[in-house]
Amino acid sequence: MNDIDSTPIPHGDLALQTVAMPKDTNPSGDIFGGWLMSQMDIAGMVTACEVAGGRVSTVAIEAMAFLTPVHVGAVVSCYCDVLEIGRSSIRIIVEVWINSKHDGEPIKVTEGEFVFVAIDDNGRTRSIQRQG
Repeated sequence: MNDIDSTPIPHGDLALQTVAMPKDTNPSGDIFGGWLMSQMDIAGMVTACEVAGGRVSTVAIEAMAFLTPVHVGAVVSCYCDVLEIGRSSIRIIVEVWINSKHDGEPIKVTEGEFVFVAIDDNGRTRSIQRQG
């Protein structure tokens, strides 16, 4: 987590950026949490595929807390930081950030820990070939 007195910045690498659209809202006009979680899963998958050198599957998502609603039109940025690479699994923290529609300042929306497993063409677990 960021120090409360410092300028908030995302941790990890930008893995996905998209725009929150009206079709993804709840009756109150805020973006559905499920839509946001799916974007996080996609971002984590992109990072995990790079690490694993191929196909992966999501096997677990740790608890998440939504810190602020996401408004329609917000640019949603998902940042990924690889926490651990196991024999066949990859743990990644995914942070979601938007810019305030009032002053453009970055706002952290949520974060979650995603676990992926490398799989082969038959859908079976495979070892991750480590680089270097």
